Amino acid sequence: MSFNSSGREAGGFAPSRRRFVQGLALGGAAASLGLWSKPVWALKSPGQTQVLSGTEFDLVIGETPMNFTGQTRTAITVNGSIPAPLLRWKEGTTVNLRVSNALPAGSIHGHETSIHWHGILLPANMDGVPGLSFAGIHRGETYHYRFTVQQGGTYWYHSHSGFQEQAGLYGPLVIDPLEPEPFSYDRDYVVMLSDWTDLNPAHLFSRLKKVPGFDNYYKRTVGDFVGDVGEDGLKTTLADRKMWGQMRMTPTDLSDVNAHTYTYLMNGTTALGNWTGLFRSGEKVRLRFINGSAMTYFDVRIPGLKMTVVAADGQYVHPVTVDEFRIAVAETYDVIVEPSGQDAFTIFAQDSGRTGYVSGTLAVREGLRAPVPAVDPRPILTMADMGMDHGSMGHGGMDMAGGSKGMEGGCGANMAGMSHGQARSATSSASSPHAGHDMAAAQSAMAGMDHGGMQTHPASETRNPLVDNQAMTPTSRLDDPGNGLRDNGRTALTYAMLRSAFDDPDGREPGREIELHLTGHMERFAWGFNGQKFSDVEPIRLNYGERLRIVLVNDTMMTHPIHLHGMWSDVEDDQGNFLVRKHTVDMPPGSKRSYRVRADALGSWAYHCHLLYHMEAGMMREVRVDE
Repeated sequence: MSFNSSGREAGGFAPSRRRFVQGLALGGAAASLGLWSKPVWALKSPGQTQVLSGTEFDLVIGETPMNFTGQTRTAITVNGSIPAPLLRWKEGTTVNLRVSNALPAGSIHGHETSIHWHGILLPANMDGVPGLSFAGIHRGETYHYRFTVQQGGTYWYHSHSGFQEQAGLYGPLVIDPLEPEPFSYDRDYVVMLSDWTDLNPAHLFSRLKKVPGFDNYYKRTVGDFVGDVGEDGLKTTLADRKMWGQMRMTPTDLSDVNAHTYTYLMNGTTALGNWTGLFRSGEKVRLRFINGSAMTYFDVRIPGLKMTVVAADGQYVHPVTVDEFRIAVAETYDVIVEPSGQDAFTIFAQDSGRTGYVSGTLAVREGLRAPVPAVDPRPILTMADMGMDHGSMGHGGMDMAGGSKGMEGGCGANMAGMSHGQARSATSSASSPHAGHDMAAAQSAMAGMDHGGMQTHPASETRNPLVDNQAMTPTSRLDDPGNGLRDNGRTALTYAMLRSAFDDPDGREPGREIELHLTGHMERFAWGFNGQKFSDVEPIRLNYGERLRIVLVNDTMMTHPIHLHGMWSDVEDDQGNFLVRKHTVDMPPGSKRSYRVRADALGSWAYHCHLLYHMEAGMMREVRVDE
């Protein structure tokens, strides 16, 4: 084959179309993503997805009928499967990946495609982001990705074209390291979590723009009000309702899309399909969890088993043993478990909004199941979750302690520090001088407040109709497992528990600092950085070789997983010390987190929220590294 300078193959091709229908009960092409660490890689069980290893790969992107819900829909697949084939590389080798676009004419998923190698260090023109790093792969063309593998660990790959990732174009990636790993295990499994919708993803995006609360079936009712009055008293309950009303928000809006629209998958099968990983009692089993979903945070546990986390985002961490962990979209966690004492254990992954789950099984033989736990009680957001818990700061205001319905243990908050002057009303005219400000409520709420030490905000957020909230005293929340995981009787992982098994790889203090605010308007489904959409801003420019600090402030009531392409994000602790190296940094509501970046990759790179529809709605920037 001949290739031009961009890597695109000259001419077209006529690949055969592999048709595959995935049933609910059988689990389909991805019934097992199991790997032996020694002496062979793959457990060859019936229906296993493809495992491709070596340095030469041919990947064909096309359409395939799939059935996860009883309705057959057209998915976008790689070599005919969901997930895409498991790719096995070795650190230090040069891989050649020929990716061909076999999408049919008139496809609802478009005529262009791409693959982004998530978390992989490589040249910018190999990164796979159309419009930034290359021109995309058009129908009938093949793009030749070629680069040297510079790392080991657990990663994944997915499309960066339109909504193709939601439609099935994602797959696991395992890289064998050059040096021996600092832990041992007997079996090795990938557990890839994802979300599927029978809707055309473009139609789902359109629905979010028109009715962003479509999936929020849990708005508080008169009955909830009466119950809260009985438990907390009338004054506290009225104050709580008033605060949320002034912000034009609802504390039940935990996720934009949930199980009312989504079917959750584990290695490409539903809970009924019961993906199963085999073990012998007493063996150490490595589970490589990958969140390849478009919009879903999962809380993962294996009842009856402790999980020892040994790697985060492909990078070794000092082992930490937990009962449960929350995995943000695009993150990966490697854990070691030692199943014994019973024949089967349930791998249980519930969505963070507690609307649904997917489960699989670790078992001594195929066909076994363990009891599946009930989904936990549904949490709601509190003022503390919004970066507005200032009871410890001595501010005056209305004490909201006890007003955290659905939250284990409760969480105190008060009015001080709330930026009601930034609350927006969706019914207000954007052309108004105050662009939706509820000024009377704002003046009342802000009266007598002590503003010392509050967070400052970019001028671009002021009177901005695309900004409905500002966190006035955000904290890192590194030691917070997240809403719904606090005080639930289980030990849940936090970022503060994650410590890389190596020192700061750069060692230099940052030479400068860039602060960015994550902003949005819930009722308009508008998202961005500093109140600005991707289409309205210039690139963030970095100097090649510099060490800088990025500070993120989440002004929204949603959680955002932020991914910087091409470079590592070295998360700092509250004292500014190196904590853990990641490629995706989770940002809970009302949080402020910082990380160091070494600008060691020339070119243009995507920087965005990895919630697919937030990125498409504007929460994305271009980062340009120049000499």
